Amino acid sequence: MSEAEEKLGLPAGAFPFPSRFAFILGARLHYVDEGGGPLLLMVHGNPSWSYLYKGLIERLSGEFRCVAVDLAGFGLSTPPPNFSYLPEDHAKILASLIEALDMQDATLIAHDWGGPIGVAAARSTGSRVARLCLGNTWAWAVNGDFHFEWFSKLLGGPLGRWLATRYAVFVNVILPSSMKRRKITPDELAAFRAPFDGRQSRKGMYVFPWAITGQGAWLAGLEPFVAGFEGPAHLIWPDGDIAFRSKELARWRKLLPQAGVTPLAKCGHFLWLEAPDEAAAAVRGFLKN
Repeated sequence: MSEAEEKLGLPAGAFPFPSRFAFILGARLHYVDEGGGPLLLMVHGNPSWSYLYKGLIERLSGEFRCVAVDLAGFGLSTPPPNFSYLPEDHAKILASLIEALDMQDATLIAHDWGGPIGVAAARSTGSRVARLCLGNTWAWAVNGDFHFEWFSKLLGGPLGRWLATRYAVFVNVILPSSMKRRKITPDELAAFRAPFDGRQSRKGMYVFPWAITGQGAWLAGLEPFVAGFEGPAHLIWPDGDIAFRSKELARWRKLLPQAGVTPLAKCGHFLWLEAPDEAAAAVRGFLKN
């Protein structure tokens, strides 16, 4: 069994990759590093860990070096003492990991909060991230957009904090309900639940929704970097995501006019889990071309 399977009580084969750890800015970051070739840096969002990219790693590690990171306090990563869980602090840790591992010519693969966190890390590490391959995400302020405002205030407010801390609502309710093509399997759900078995481990679940509007100024600061990004880019966009709509896709197209788009029909929020074959094909096609 892998270390991740043993520590999280998962069955053999659930996450079969060897674990690696790096001590970064007070955090003990867990990541997997599989395969060889052009570097793919995979960054998850909320409420997840590197398990989200299992299907992508299995399909791409024969051609690419796949590095999938657990953000501090997620998965097997231990956060620094008194960690804020704010996305800007996650980005600082991720940027330090990129430099510590001397990543070069990397392609950022991300969605959800992995998008702004990964983009911020790319901004602060010079040319180490050379390409963007993004799923449903954003990298700009959304304050004033009711679609995001109500979600941020509800699930980042007192009720959301209680639901996240007491019931891990993001894993137990939001994740399963976000699937469109199929239902999440019991084994998959168990793998997502495993790192969040204690109330203290669930802090990130409610800090992230609060930060959607609470860190509007920080998010706004990412937009000029994206607009000035001249490297190759690609967007893999599920059309059944309740969070990120065609409106956000149109904004990405304006910010990254060089980006191609792979649409995923009838696919929900967690595209890497729900459509790994199509997602892997899109990544492969983008990098081969």
